Amino acid sequence: MSLLEFCQWLAATPASIALRESHYLYLAILATHVLTLGVFLGTALIVDLRLLGLMMRSVPVSEFLSRLLPWTVGGFVVMAASGSLMFFATPVDKYPNLFFRAKLLLLVFAGITVWLFNRTVRLRIDEWDRDPVPPAAVRATGGLSLVFWIGILVAGRMIPYQQYWF
Repeated sequence: MSLLEFCQWLAATPASIALRESHYLYLAILATHVLTLGVFLGTALIVDLRLLGLMMRSVPVSEFLSRLLPWTVGGFVVMAASGSLMFFATPVDKYPNLFFRAKLLLLVFAGITVWLFNRTVRLRIDEWDRDPVPPAAVRATGGLSLVFWIGILVAGRMIPYQQYWF
């Protein structure tokens, strides 16, 4: 079964049809996605700017992360769930969309960046926790994360407008 055939099968399921045809439920899911995007992206932006050494330099990074990451993770979980439901409602429309594909690819890159940060530079946080400007590796992961999340935001916003571009 190809990916397109899977999307066609998914779109034909009763739950997908019901979600697609329920204007209020779909709009509630869309609103939830946008609101949690604000929570997630807002906190992720602040974390990335601290990792870059551009703000709150007097606050230890470990303290910063312990206070913001629960909000970031919570926002991401709800945002990912609502985004998955939006895909579930219209999989055939999303399948050929280049902006949707770019968003998914950037999500993979952002996930790899977070994983690398946690598996490498965060393990040595005691060495640089109180530095106003963290080491280059920390700044690099913060910068990459910032670029990827901004790219995800732009690609996601462009999904409904692909017909105007291509």
